[in-house]
Formats: sequence, C-alpha cells, structure tokens
Amino acid sequence: MYLRFLHLRHFRNYREQEITFDAPKTILVGENAQGKTNLLEAVELLATLRSRRAARDRELVYQEERQAQIAATVERLGVAHELVMELRSSGRRSLKVDGQVLRRQADFLGQVNAVVFSSLDLELVRGAPETRRHWLDGVLLQLEPVYLGLVEQYRQILRQRNALLKQDPKDSVPLTQAAAGVQFSQMAFWDAQLATTGSRIMRRRARLLQRLEPLAAHWHRVISGGRETLTLTYRPQVPLPDPQASPEVIQAQFLAEIRAKAAAEHSLGSSLVGPHRDEVELCINGAAARAYGSQGQQRTLVLALKLAELELIEQVVRDPPLLLLDDVLAELDLQRQNQLLEAIQERVQTLVTTTHLGSFDAGWLKAAQILQVQGGQLFPDKTGGGIP
Repeated sequence: MYLRFLHLRHFRNYREQEITFDAPKTILVGENAQGKTNLLEAVELLATLRSRRAARDRELVYQEERQAQIAATVERLGVAHELVMELRSSGRRSLKVDGQVLRRQADFLGQVNAVVFSSLDLELVRGAPETRRHWLDGVLLQLEPVYLGLVEQYRQILRQRNALLKQDPKDSVPLTQAAAGVQFSQMAFWDAQLATTGSRIMRRRARLLQRLEPLAAHWHRVISGGRETLTLTYRPQVPLPDPQASPEVIQAQFLAEIRAKAAAEHSLGSSLVGPHRDEVELCINGAAARAYGSQGQQRTLVLALKLAELELIEQVVRDPPLLLLDDVLAELDLQRQNQLLEAIQERVQTLVTTTHLGSFDAGWLKAAQILQVQGGQLFPDKTGGGIP
C-alpha cells in the first residue's frame, strides 16, 4: 500500500494543503503544535474512521468553518484509488471511493491500512484496560470491516440495558403484576441481545490475540536480544471455554455470568458483564509489564506489538500497511531504531514526525523525503536534513 497524494482542506489547523509523497519514508519536522500530528491523524482517519484525539468531528474542522475534507490517492495492490472523506461540524460524514458515494461507513474500511505508533501507545502498557480494548478493536476494524457494525450494535444494546437497570423501583409507584412482567420481559430481551452480540465480539478478540501473540513474542525476543519473553493473554469478563467454541456455548456462559451478577448490576445501575470490561494481560518473563516493566521494557513491548500488528495486517490483506510514527523514533535508542528499520525496510511506506533530526540514524535520513511543518503549512526542507 502506498499513499501517493494527500489533500487537506479546513482540517484541524490546515486551511489548504496538498502533499505528494515521493519517497518510501517521509519525515515531518517542526516545533510542537504546528500540525505534524494533525497530518498523521488525517491518514489514521482514512484507515480506521476514528480519531484518538477527538470525540466529535467538529473538533476536526478548522475554526469557524462548517466542513473539512480529507482527499487521498492510494495505491493498493498496484491499483490507484481516489478517496474523499468530508467531515461536518454537524456530525454527518460523507465518504467516497473513486467518485462513488458510500451508503455505509464500513464499506470505506480497508481502503487504507495503517499502523500508528505514538507516545499515546505507551498507555497500552501502563494505562487502563479500556486502552488495550481500544487497540484490539482498532486492529479488528481494519481486518474485518463488519466489526464496525458489531461494535456499534453492542454499544446501543448496552445503553438500552443500562437505562433499564437505572430504573430504581424505590423511586417509582408500585408496579402492577402486569407491569412487573413487562419489565422482566424487557430485561430478559436485552440480556439475550447483550449475550449474542457480546459473544461475537469476544470470539473475534480472542482469535485476533491468538494470531498476534506469537508475532509479538517473536519481535520482543529479537528486540530484547533474546533476554525477555513476552506473553499476551486475553482476560474476558466472561470466561471463554475456547475461542473456537460454538456461539451457543459462549452465549450460555455469558447469560450465566449475568445471572450471577444480577443483584450487583441492579444495585449499581450498570452492566457488569460483557466485552466492555475485558482485559488484555501483558507480561514480560511472567511478570505484569504494567507493574514491573521499566520504561525501556515498556517501549520494547509496545514496539513489538506494533510490529506484530503490521505483520498481521500484511499477512491478511496481502499488502504492507502504512506506518505512522508520531514523535516516538527519537525516544527509541539506536538498537531499537535499527530493529524497526530492518523490520520495515523499503517495502513499508513510513511517515515520521519529529521536532529535530539530530537523533535519527543515517539510514532513516539518506533516502527520506523531509518536509518542514509550520503553522499548518508544509515546506521542502532547505537545510539538507542532516543527510550525510
């Protein structure tokens, strides 16, 4: 996969900017808050339809403008495609592929595949379980576009079920026998919906982690010089007898857990069972990386996860994804830089942001396209970029 051209209009701090990518590696250099990360965010939106830094589309639209646009030319398996994403302050999006307006957002997924590695990703190790769930879901969205509808459906079911749980019988008039029966029937309906959709999410997450774990363990051994062993373990809130078990078996287990926690759920007014409470356990040499990993070990672990993600996407889609490195390369020592460079070589198009070029290995600089970023504008680098 190759990103040939990108056009930003009224996106973040970019009023109007066109970029032609003419090298396997592009380094974006500039001070903080000039727009480097915004550019990578635009590419990530094309890949996942999600922003990790904005809850609403209106945050992505330039100042008082009503609409922003991201347009790109990408080459997949040797065929060029024109992509357009229009973002509106009102929240409605429109998506086009080769001039054709898409009716469903899921049909846009897979047009661009990208792996993002930023300082935010260190939270994969030390952050809350939600961060690791979000990471897994982001990979699944690129590998299985149908997963988008599944996640949206689960969120709607969860909202409906939580609303029913929040209905405190002490605050309402006594229910008639018929009304009580209706409420019981409603809860049974949402229980079944939660178990059905939640089980499908859990099975997909478990299968994904089974495929990622050996790849991540391999890269972690390579980067650590064979001194450390990485293990990834899926810890669903509902114990899975086997990721390959039939949906009916998993749903039955799911409903059993709901019954076991029914009193606690009604007391708290919140659903305590389901994939919205899952965990991914990361361990180095058998110890929880979150509690015992040094900063260097945590960086190695996240780099291993990202290389595993890149390798798996390449295996599935049969085309290397884009690699977006947001101000993290300078944080990696020379050994980790070289391991990353060796892993991606020239076959993976890479976009890198940095505030300075001094910490870059010559291997990164000699064949890179270097662009200066200032105030939402891009300029060719005039300094020679420190290239030997």
